[in-house]
Amino acid sequence: MTARTPAIQTKLPAVGTTIFTVMSALAAEKNAVNLGQGFPDFDCDARLTQEVTRAMGSGFNQYPPMPGIPALRSAIAAKIEALYGHAYSAADEITVTAGATQAIITAVLAVVRPGDEVIVLEPCYDSYVPNIELAGGTVVRVPLTPGTFRPDFDRIGAAIGPRTRAIIINTPHNPSATVWTETEMRQLEALLEPTDVFVISDEVYEHMVYDGARHQSAARFPALAARSFIVSSFGKTYHVTGWKVGFVAAPAPLTAEFRKVHQFNVFTVNTPMQHALAAYMADPAPYLELPAFYQRKRDLFAQGLAATRLRLLPSEGTYFQCVDISAVSDLSEAEFCLWLTREVGVAAIPLSAFYGDGFDQRVVRFCFAKKDETLRTALERLARL
Repeated sequence: MTARTPAIQTKLPAVGTTIFTVMSALAAEKNAVNLGQGFPDFDCDARLTQEVTRAMGSGFNQYPPMPGIPALRSAIAAKIEALYGHAYSAADEITVTAGATQAIITAVLAVVRPGDEVIVLEPCYDSYVPNIELAGGTVVRVPLTPGTFRPDFDRIGAAIGPRTRAIIINTPHNPSATVWTETEMRQLEALLEPTDVFVISDEVYEHMVYDGARHQSAARFPALAARSFIVSSFGKTYHVTGWKVGFVAAPAPLTAEFRKVHQFNVFTVNTPMQHALAAYMADPAPYLELPAFYQRKRDLFAQGLAATRLRLLPSEGTYFQCVDISAVSDLSEAEFCLWLTREVGVAAIPLSAFYGDGFDQRVVRFCFAKKDETLRTALERLARL
């Protein structure tokens, strides 16, 4: 008998190792300040971890209900209604997920069938396209306006056809740090009104909107909410990205289909974390105060970058700052990020990694969700640019 591994035909021939993994590994190798991958280097509120310990000690260590524990779903529904004015049923319209990435692929698998088209707005988060391809759908790429990253509704409208099943939107937007306005959300609402197109609204940075602006959740707009899977993330909001807990809010008929997939690809989500989050959400201050917390970090980082030849793009939301490198280097975005990590000791992410065709507009992304001392160390090194 010969041991032989059968040949496998990949379902994702274009997918390799993500740019985030590559840059984080290089940053570790070169002892660079990692401002590439989007995660904090500081700890969460001790009260939150104490709630986890309390939940474990109280025996909450077995399977929770498939859609999430009732207390957490009720807390999520109450928060959405308080912030955005839309009442979701905690029983039938809120589902707790294993992070936002699982939520997005589950929503895609619930509605997309072979031959369906799904519109993505580039640059976009790197899971969207593989999710659509795994569902047998066809990706339709529509670029956001180069330079401003605003949605181009003429181009979006032109991309909608009889096979369009869904559109994935993301505000506040990763990687560009732009935030959709109320006018833009109403334009999308009007554009989709005569169609049966679903919306998957990635709102994981919902609590990171700056300069007095408001997050325009799809939940605020009844005609959008009626066709939307709204995705958010406790990891981003509470500085616990490693917990991988998020949620989806959607009308009951959409939630029913979502849960059919959810129960067979995850089934349930970490029990003690759910109980801890439900208890912690009783105090809204941590998410209500988050904009001021991150705006201060944004401003600290931007003030330091202003002393360099990097040109800052607006950072309206998220915890990212994009910069134009044209005055600093003739290298491509990807080559510049490699050079910056090796020679300057700071890791960034090229925006070209978020485009299917690698479109290069001389812009790279930094993450400022870091301790002040981490940001200052990075700025000291970037001062040579």
